[in-house]
Amino acid sequence: MQTPVRASVRASVRASVRAPVPPETDAERTTPLAPVTAEPAPPDRAHGPDLGLDHDRGHGHGHGHGPATPAGRRVRLLLVGLLVPCALATLVGLVLLWPSGPLPHSTQPAGEVFDAEVVAAQASDCSPGSGDGGCAGLTLRMDGGPLPGRDLVQVVPVEPSTPRFAVGDQVRVAYSGGDATDPGSYQVVDFQRSGPLIALAVAFALAVLLLGRWRGLAALVALGMSLVVLVLFVLPAILGGASPVWVAVVGACLIMFVVLYLTHGLSARTSAAVLGTLASLGLIALLSTMFSALARLTGLDDTTASLIATLGAPVDARGLLLAGIVIGALGVLDDVTVTQTSAVWELRAANPALGARALFGAGMRIGRDHVSSAVNTLVLAYAGASLPLMLLFTVAGRGPGDVLTSQDVATEIVRTLVGSIGLVASVPITTGLAALVASREEPGRPLGRRTRRSR
Repeated sequence: MQTPVRASVRASVRASVRAPVPPETDAERTTPLAPVTAEPAPPDRAHGPDLGLDHDRGHGHGHGHGPATPAGRRVRLLLVGLLVPCALATLVGLVLLWPSGPLPHSTQPAGEVFDAEVVAAQASDCSPGSGDGGCAGLTLRMDGGPLPGRDLVQVVPVEPSTPRFAVGDQVRVAYSGGDATDPGSYQVVDFQRSGPLIALAVAFALAVLLLGRWRGLAALVALGMSLVVLVLFVLPAILGGASPVWVAVVGACLIMFVVLYLTHGLSARTSAAVLGTLASLGLIALLSTMFSALARLTGLDDTTASLIATLGAPVDARGLLLAGIVIGALGVLDDVTVTQTSAVWELRAANPALGARALFGAGMRIGRDHVSSAVNTLVLAYAGASLPLMLLFTVAGRGPGDVLTSQDVATEIVRTLVGSIGLVASVPITTGLAALVASREEPGRPLGRRTRRSR
C-alpha cells in the first residue's frame, strides 16, 4: 500500500533528479540525462552462482518503480562478505537461545471461561433489600459451562471503572468451579471480540491483496512469519530464562532477514536495506542498554509486576523493557531503510552517470524529509499508547519535572528518544551503503526500455 510518507518520498525522488547534483568528475559534468536506447548488458554468469543478489528476475522490489539492475561480481562479493557473518551469527544465537525444557506456568489456578449473551438488564440493589440501586442486574443465557442453555442472574456494580452492559451483548463468563447452581460461582469478565477482530483481519488482508497483489501476498506471508518467530521463539525463550535483550536482538534479526527478503526479493537493493537495518538495530540496542542503566529504569510497571506475580518467579524486568524497545523500533526501521535504498536506486536509474558521492547527497536530501515524518510517527505512536498515563499525571497536580522524571514517563521518554536516534542514524547509514552498492552495479537501462514502450 502507498502511504503518504512513501508518496512524499517518491515526489522527493523526482525533485532530486530534476535538481542539480554536484558532480564528482568532469565526465559527470558533461553526461546528459537522456533516454538510452541500448539494451542492458546481460548478467555476468561467468563468476559462479549469484546467491540471489545479482538480479530481481524482472519485477520491482519494495518501493521501487522498476526492476533493479544486475549487480556486478565485486558488489556481490561485498554483500556476501557482510551479510553471511550476520546471518550465521543470527542462526548461532537462535540455536543457543532456543528454549529447552518445561516453561514456567501461572501459579494461579485457571478457571473455565465460556460464552454467554445478555438477555435482560435492569437496575438492581447491590445487596438484597438495601434499596441503593447501585448495581445492574444482568440475565445471562449461557452458551457453555456446567449449565448450557440456562439463564443466570449476575449483579454487576455500576462504577466509573466498570463497563456498561446492554441486552444483546456477547460476554465471557468465568466459572470458579464451585456450586454450578450458585450465581456466586460465576463472574462476567469480558466481552466477546472474536467476530469483529476476524472481520477486521479479513478486511485488512483483502485491502493488501487488492492493492499489492502478489507483493501484497508476500507481505502477508512475511507478517505471519514475524508472528511465528515471536510466538515460537521470542516469548518462550524469555519465559525460559534467557536474556530478553539477546533474545530480542536475535529475534529481530531473524524477522528482518525473513521479512525483507520475502517481501522485497533477493537483490542488491534489499541487501543494502538489510545491512542498514542491522547497523541501526545494533545502535538502538546499545543506546537503550546504556540509558536505561543511567536513568535507573527498572521496567517494573503494572504489567510486568502482574507477570511476576502470575509466574511466581523472578523476571528480568529491565531486560523486558529493552527487548520491547528493540522489537518496537524494527517495524519503522524497515520502512525507512527500504525507502532510502529504493530512492538511491531510482536516482541511479534516472542518471547512471551519478557516482557514490552524488547519489549519497541526493539520497540524503530525500532522507531528511523521510526521517522527519518517521520520527513524528514513532513519537505519536508511543504518546498514543501512553495517553491514559499522561492524563493521570496531568490531573495529579504534579510539576512537569516530577512527571517527566517519574518511572513510567521516563521509560517512555527513553523508548521514544532511543528509537528516534536509531531512525535518524539509519538514514545516512543506509543511504551510504546503498550509494556505494548502486554506484558499482553493472549499468542497466530500464528507463530506455520504458521510454520506447511509452512511445
